[in-house]
Amino acid sequence: MTPEFILGLLLLVIGIGASVFPRTRNYLDRLINVEVAATGLMLVLLSFDETIALLTFVAVTTLATAVLVRVIERRCGI
Repeated sequence: MTPEFILGLLLLVIGIGASVFPRTRNYLDRLINVEVAATGLMLVLLSFDETIALLTFVAVTTLATAVLVRVIERRCGI
């Protein structure tokens, strides 16, 4: 097992746990928790050297982050 794989699984578990059981209920904390889990999944995919899967994941994560930021802006009135 490579260090990327182990670190990815650790970040994935921490991010999922923080997203499921958040300490605070504001949207920015939830967005950060989802991004931690996404980074962990990206490291797991990187350890398998699946370039197409990794590029697809990065593109989808970028779009999802943009959508979540728009939702946060509308809800908070920023």
